[in-house]
Amino acid sequence: MIFRTLPFPPHFSPDRVGSVWRVPYQTLADDAEKWAKDYSIPPVSEDKYKICLLLVDVQNTFCIPDFELYVAGRSGTGAVDDNRRLCEFIYQNLGIISETCATMDTHQAAQIFHSLFFINNKQEHPAPFTVVTVKDIETGKWKFNHKLGPSIGITAEYAQKFLKHYTEKLKESGKYDLTVWPYHAMLGGIGHALVSSVEEALFFHGIARCSLTDFQIKGNNSLTENYSVISPEIQQGPEGKKIGRKNVDLVQKLVDFDAVIIAGQAKSHCVAWTLQDLISEIRHKDETLAEKIYLIEDCCSPVVIPGVVDYTQKADDYFIQFAQAGVNIVQSTEPIKNWPGIFRLL
Repeated sequence: MIFRTLPFPPHFSPDRVGSVWRVPYQTLADDAEKWAKDYSIPPVSEDKYKICLLLVDVQNTFCIPDFELYVAGRSGTGAVDDNRRLCEFIYQNLGIISETCATMDTHQAAQIFHSLFFINNKQEHPAPFTVVTVKDIETGKWKFNHKLGPSIGITAEYAQKFLKHYTEKLKESGKYDLTVWPYHAMLGGIGHALVSSVEEALFFHGIARCSLTDFQIKGNNSLTENYSVISPEIQQGPEGKKIGRKNVDLVQKLVDFDAVIIAGQAKSHCVAWTLQDLISEIRHKDETLAEKIYLIEDCCSPVVIPGVVDYTQKADDYFIQFAQAGVNIVQSTEPIKNWPGIFRLL
C-alpha cells in the first residue's frame, strides 16, 4: 500500500465519462502491469491495511444522459461529474485501494416497481413515477396484473393481499411510498452495465494490484424493492413467508476491512439506504465501526426530476444523520491522507 497521489494513466479521458464504449481489456491489462512496475505499486497481498472502495450502482442506466434513470441532480450533469471525479480518485489512489466492490442493480420487466406489474379496471398500466399507496390497493385503483401470475409463481388473490401488505409495511417504515419506476437496469441490457470509464478504472486497478472486483447483485427479486445492497425493503410476505434476506456476508466482509470508502448513485436512494442499513447492522457489533466508513459526497447526486420530484434536501438530511452516527463525510478532491482518522493507517 502506498499513500501517495499517483498521476492519471494516459488512457484516461475525462471527456468520455458520459459516453459508452467497449473497454480494450488486453491492451489495458498490459498497460496496467507496466504502470504498476513503473510506479512501484505493490499487489494487494502486500497491503498491511485493507481499504475497500464500495461503488453503489454506477451503471449506465443511472449515470449516462438519455438513459432510463439518469441521476442529473439539480445541476443536470450530476452523475457524469460524479464519475469523472470518481475515476480520478481511483487512479490517483490506485496504490491505496485494496479492493473494489460494485453493486449492480439488476431487474427484469415483471417486478413490483415496474408498470407491467399493475393494471387498473381499464387494463391500463401506471405511468412511470406513479406512486402506489395503501389506499390505491384497498380501493382497487391499481391491481396486480394477473397475467403475470404463472411467470412469477403467484396467484392473483395472493398478489393482491401481498400488495396491501407491502404498501402498508413501506408506510410503516417511514421511507418512500411504492414508486413505479421506468424500466431500468434490465438484465442483459446495456443499461445494466457499469459506466465504461468506471469499468475501465476498476479493470485497470484489478490488474495493477492483482485484486478482483467483487460484484454484488441486488434488486432481482420480483416481489420487493432493493435500494440497499444490504437488505430488501420488505423481507416477509403477509403470512410470514420469506421473500428476501439481508446480505450478511457482505456486511461481514466490509466490517473486516480497515476502512470502507463509499460512492455511487443515487445519493437520495441506493447510496443513502445502503449506508442506513450498513450502520444499523454494524451497530450490533460495535458502534465505533461507523468511524471507519468514508462517504465521498462529491461522487454521488440525488434524484431530481424537474417538475416531478426533487430529493436533494432528503439526501442532505440523510448525510447529516450519517455524520452524526460517526461516518466520515469527505471529498474526492481532498488528499486521502488528510481525511479524518485515516492517519491510523499510515
